[in-house]
Amino acid sequence: MSKIKTTLLGLALGCVASSAVLAQSTTTLRVATWAPNSNPQNAVVWPTWAKWVEEATEGRVDVEIINYTGHPKSIFSGVEDGIYDVGFSVNAYLSGRFLLTSIAEIPGETIDAASASSALWRVQQEYFKPANEYDGLTLLGMFVHAPGQMQTTFPVNRLEDLKGKKIRLGGGMVNELAKRLDVTPVIAPASKSYEMLQQGIVEGTFLPTGEQKSYRLAEVTSDLTLFPNGLYTTVFSIVMNPYTFDQLSEQDQKAIMSVSGEKLSRMAGKAWQEDATKGIAYAQENGINVVTLDKNDPRVIEMGKLTKGIDQVWLDSVADRQVDAKGALAAFRKYIKE
Repeated sequence: MSKIKTTLLGLALGCVASSAVLAQSTTTLRVATWAPNSNPQNAVVWPTWAKWVEEATEGRVDVEIINYTGHPKSIFSGVEDGIYDVGFSVNAYLSGRFLLTSIAEIPGETIDAASASSALWRVQQEYFKPANEYDGLTLLGMFVHAPGQMQTTFPVNRLEDLKGKKIRLGGGMVNELAKRLDVTPVIAPASKSYEMLQQGIVEGTFLPTGEQKSYRLAEVTSDLTLFPNGLYTTVFSIVMNPYTFDQLSEQDQKAIMSVSGEKLSRMAGKAWQEDATKGIAYAQENGINVVTLDKNDPRVIEMGKLTKGIDQVWLDSVADRQVDAKGALAAFRKYIKE
């Protein structure tokens, strides 16, 4: 074989090899997370979704988890601006933007986070999507945590014991409940709960019971008062930068959405619900005074009276969003039972 033919063959083989490398190149999605490692979002949700994505795209897309230390609300803008490809945060941390999704935060509506998360995704797609609350973001999933409960530094023998007490809240529909309970709300992200309780800035926090362990609240609280249906829930959104999403092939876009949407939402809600059960056991093991109330307890009956009409408060808050809010609420209540 001549030297020229040998050189051409080598170049051809090199091109084939380069094409193969390009064909096998991997897109890495940088995912911002802010919860502790023991939190279900980091322990279960992200690892599970990452595995799903890699399997669905046959390895063409993988996931890198990045610890975010700023205020969780900034993750929304961080994803919008392309600093991160994917992230999750609490809708209520951006006051006034995600009013429709607060449907899942109405006290007494949610008992099981998995069912509520699935119902919320369906209502978002069927009723809320035209309102464009997620403009600038690609919505991958949305979920709620297990019903929030009272975690305090004092016993709650009567609801009157809460009057005037400084309670950390995250915002959203729980603020209406706090007003009716006559507590002094201190708005801050959940991640600040330990520090605020330790320093005496607040005397309690309303959060799911899993945070007794993941946020180490068992170290800074003494009492856990459990209502049958909890007090409220908080809505989280899992979002992606639209440009990053659009840069993916149509095949990989479909693959990612096949393991996102309602499937991801339900999985996340289930993880947070199971974590809450573990949190109660952890609290008991660590000497917390855990009081489980039944439906006939005077505190539960009074709470039912206090929360009456908060659904109308939500309806009024979204009156200008030009969606069928009453229809959405009826559908949410229906789906949550399925």
